[in-house]
Amino acid sequence: MALQNERPSGSAGLNDDIGEKKRLELYRTQVVIREAEQRAFDLFLQNLVKGTSHLSLGQEAVAAGFACAMQKGDLSFCTYRGHAHTLARGVSVEKVLGELMQRDNGLMRGKGGSMHLTSEEHGVMGSYAIIGAHLPIACGAAWRAQYKGDKDVSVCFFGDGTTNIGAFHEALNFAAVWKLPVVFVCENNLYMEYTPIGDVTAVKSPAGDRAAAYGLEKIVIDGNDADVVYRAARAAFEKARAGNGPSLIECLTYRHSGHSRADPAKYRPEGELEKWKLRDPIKIYKDRLKQFGVRPKAIDDIDASVRQEVDDATEACKRAPMPPLDILTTDVYADGGWAWRN
Repeated sequence: MALQNERPSGSAGLNDDIGEKKRLELYRTQVVIREAEQRAFDLFLQNLVKGTSHLSLGQEAVAAGFACAMQKGDLSFCTYRGHAHTLARGVSVEKVLGELMQRDNGLMRGKGGSMHLTSEEHGVMGSYAIIGAHLPIACGAAWRAQYKGDKDVSVCFFGDGTTNIGAFHEALNFAAVWKLPVVFVCENNLYMEYTPIGDVTAVKSPAGDRAAAYGLEKIVIDGNDADVVYRAARAAFEKARAGNGPSLIECLTYRHSGHSRADPAKYRPEGELEKWKLRDPIKIYKDRLKQFGVRPKAIDDIDASVRQEVDDATEACKRAPMPPLDILTTDVYADGGWAWRN
């Protein structure tokens, strides 16, 4: 499938299969991710967040598009760059920032930190720091749904570098053979940590060009356009729920910051960042809303309410205590304790 792009007509009555309510949800989700992650970066500079972080600034449309197409009960499997997907599934900004700041009001009471966000309540089934490790796990969750006759879909997000990992190919083959209700989403931001993906991959589209090997359709889309992402996600979910198996979707996007907090991204060609910022997903979507006749006040109200939400969350996290020492060895194993069970 060729690269898909939305070309709005400029008329609210044409080419509108999404609707204003859903579009406002898509916009708000992207703004929440942008504001929360920018605040996380600022808190790092204030030494209020320890360790490192991997931000999705510039990639918000992928998380928003998929999350807004998901149903309650669907499962998300994320990488260490998982703040965006966690927020998109409805976890509060306070819970996420609290976790990054190692506070007791955090999502996991400060024990998980930036790279291990998890919320079973919201269908966020973990952030995985080992490249490719979560693809087979997502298959397992999808196999459970298939076996039990449940209708939930597992969605597995990963970077372009994962496509050269053995687990990627094993998971794709397994999912295709068993027709599992799982959607594999490659966030191709052009760089596998510090190395351009094109320098070390034999095909142009690291995910899309591998799809045919597993009997899947090649789907490569504009990952900076939330409408395009939403439509691709919706189609993949419908296919999975109908029992027609997995999809592999490659979303072309770009991270505005380096790989992690310590990375100044000096390896990028001069002017590349500026070129991609012209296709900032939030700018694209704000223009989209106006083209479909959404009132400017509605857009401004979302911007203002999200900024207030992030400000309030920040202050709540600053006031929150550090986690008590007595939870240090809890929840290490499934029984809630720390002792090894043979």
